[in-house]
Parts: sequence; structure tokens; C-alpha cells
Amino acid sequence: MNNRFNKSMTGAALAMAIGMATPVLASQSADAYPADCPAIFHHTMKQLHSNKMLNLCDVTDGKPVLLVNTASHCGFTDQFGDLEALHKKYKDRGLVVLGVSSDSFNQEADDEAEAADVCYKNFGVTFTMLSTVPVKGDEAHPLFQEVARQDQFPRWNFYKFLISADGKVESSNSSFRMPDEDIIEQLLVTESE
Repeated sequence: MNNRFNKSMTGAALAMAIGMATPVLASQSADAYPADCPAIFHHTMKQLHSNKMLNLCDVTDGKPVLLVNTASHCGFTDQFGDLEALHKKYKDRGLVVLGVSSDSFNQEADDEAEAADVCYKNFGVTFTMLSTVPVKGDEAHPLFQEVARQDQFPRWNFYKFLISADGKVESSNSSFRMPDEDIIEQLLVTESE
């Protein structure tokens, strides 16, 4: 490794120069998030195949969330269509569908452009998709660490977690099941009262 780095390099530039991956989450102080935003969403993450950083408090906007970890080479990728249908059905009533790309089960494309093509072009996804992060174990992104603290880590791709507007994991669904729409309806009714 060449030790002659320009002293003005940023940490990310230095990491890229020595071949390390660039972090996909930005550190922000706790006061960067609204006081009424649940701590589970106190994260800023990169949008899939974009340079845009998204504040999850802004994305969730005090609404119930359907959080799902995705992978473009998984046998369950056709669920992108089912998730998009839920998004279209419930978005105007307040449900936020939030997809998070992950290679924790070794089934995500190495190229983020390919992962984006699978969800956006192949399945017409319009809900928010975030860049690839680990979703299980010690390396899991803090969002999924909190999900696991309340419930469990995803056991495979396309695990689905319904999270109330106040940040409580209300239910989890395996890769084989879509969330029960009665639970979604109950969350939406509760949030509108």
C-alpha cells in the first residue's frame, strides 16, 4: 500500500484509495432527527443506485412501515410485485413500504445497477429502496439490530416487518408470507385515531 496520501483526503476518499468499501450510512447527531421520530428510524441511508442520502425520519414521516430485506438473485424476487401492490393499495392511507437491499444471504447482485434493474425495471417498484447493507448478526445495520432486539433478525431474504408509527415491531413475516392485511388495516386505523 502506498503511504503517500494527501493529508486533505476525506475518510471516504482515503478508504476508496486503499480499496475499502465506502460506508452506506452517514453518521448524524441525535439532534439531526425530529424529537417525535422513533429512534428505530434515526438513520440516514443511501438510496439504491443513487448518491442520494435519505433520512429515514423523513421517509417514514410518522407513518407505519413495512420493512423488507431484499436480494435480486433470490427465488422470492417475484415478491417485489406483491410489495409494490401493497404499496399502491395502502400508500394514500399512510403505509410506507421500505425495501433494503442486502447480501447477508449471498444472493444480492455485486453491481448495484443490476440490483436496481431487478426491482425498478423488472418489477416496476416505486416504493423506497435503500442500498445494500448487512441485516443479520453483529454486522447488521443498526436499523435491523433494533428490529432484532424487538423481534428477530431476518432469517432469509424478503422477511417482512410491520412497524408501527411509534417504532414498535408489530409483526414479522417469513419469506414465504406477505403480511396479513388485517394487521395492516389495524395499524392504519390505529394511526388515524
